[in-house]
Amino acid sequence: MPAPGNASLDFHSSDTMRVAFTNNFFPPRVSGSAHLTEELAKHLAQLGVEVLVVTTTHGDAPLDERRDGYRVVRLPSWALPKTALSFNFDISLAARPGNFRRLWRLLDAFAPDVLHQHGQFFDLTFMSSIWARRRRIPTALSIHTRLEHPFWLYGRVLAIADRTLVRASMAMTNPHVVVMDTPMSEYIGRRYAVPDDRMVPIPVGVDASKVDRSAGLAVRQRLGIGDRPVVLSLGHVIPVRDRLGLVEALPALLEKRPDALVVVVGSVYDDRFLRRAEALGVRDHIMLTGSVPRAEVAVYVAAADVEVHDLQGHGLGTASLEVLGAGVPVVAVVRPDNFPGIGLHSWENIVLVEPDDPRSLADAIVHLLDDPDLAQRVGAGQQRLVHDHFTLQVVTDAHVAMYERVLSTPGPTA
Repeated sequence: MPAPGNASLDFHSSDTMRVAFTNNFFPPRVSGSAHLTEELAKHLAQLGVEVLVVTTTHGDAPLDERRDGYRVVRLPSWALPKTALSFNFDISLAARPGNFRRLWRLLDAFAPDVLHQHGQFFDLTFMSSIWARRRRIPTALSIHTRLEHPFWLYGRVLAIADRTLVRASMAMTNPHVVVMDTPMSEYIGRRYAVPDDRMVPIPVGVDASKVDRSAGLAVRQRLGIGDRPVVLSLGHVIPVRDRLGLVEALPALLEKRPDALVVVVGSVYDDRFLRRAEALGVRDHIMLTGSVPRAEVAVYVAAADVEVHDLQGHGLGTASLEVLGAGVPVVAVVRPDNFPGIGLHSWENIVLVEPDDPRSLADAIVHLLDDPDLAQRVGAGQQRLVHDHFTLQVVTDAHVAMYERVLSTPGPTA
């Protein structure tokens, strides 16, 4: 059948291409890597690729299901205790003898041409790396998170784990590594010594559809916030996205827009920003929704005037890219060359501010709130940026090209 987009499907002369994904995080679990894996699997299936996703159990999600043309198998899992080392994040692990056997049987029966692992520090990655080495299957690895921590001791522990456990796992398969942005490229080169010819720059893919503002009016009414200026802060609150910079900017913002409201959509795993807000007397201007279902995120975006959460120089996450694609102005602390070959231009396709400068952050937000025409132009520029470089179709095509590249190089030796 003809394939949509520009991707080539000439993998074999007669066989259908088969790609197996592993990721401990997958919907209904909410995370950027979970939803990227889901969307990539769906779009590959639409291209005619056979896809198997192996993940961990979550809630009452089915252990084995077909969805959107591909198969998802969830292995029994246990929860890692929440600690400061893991940012108090809930992480499901599958490491147990029975799951080794289950995983190997699944992969042997599916017989993938390429194994695509998501997350360098997950146990499913370690387990599948052993299988790939034994079976000499070529491997791709998407690294979504840098193992870094603001507390020096935990940061040191993570660095040691990076340079020992993760490096050892990667050495088994010598994978092609998906590089999502420039800071990640620098991290991968520094921590894992991956050669340039094994790095493949592919950004995160997102839905670029513009939000329905009428849905935003409904959520404003439900939350009882009327026509107050809404600064959306989208995503879980963790130490690397701690919202402290936004709280520090709130007093200056409220001097000019005293009715402004920050709406944080996501789970709070690090509450230091709330304690700081209490100390500054601005806690009443912060509303917490907690984690919301994926389908409901769009209504909060539709209710927003501005979005702010990437303020610590760690790049733009999936949430920021989705808001860029929706046309709601995003203010962030990020490098103009954050994405290789893709320019970020302040006040054209994003609003860039300097780190640790609360007054400048407040001024940028006020400027957007006071000038709707400017906000609209920035939002339109963001949408063009996403349409050209970050749509799921563009990113899926880039992955197909990577799989062709992976298949043209020798697999790991047993």
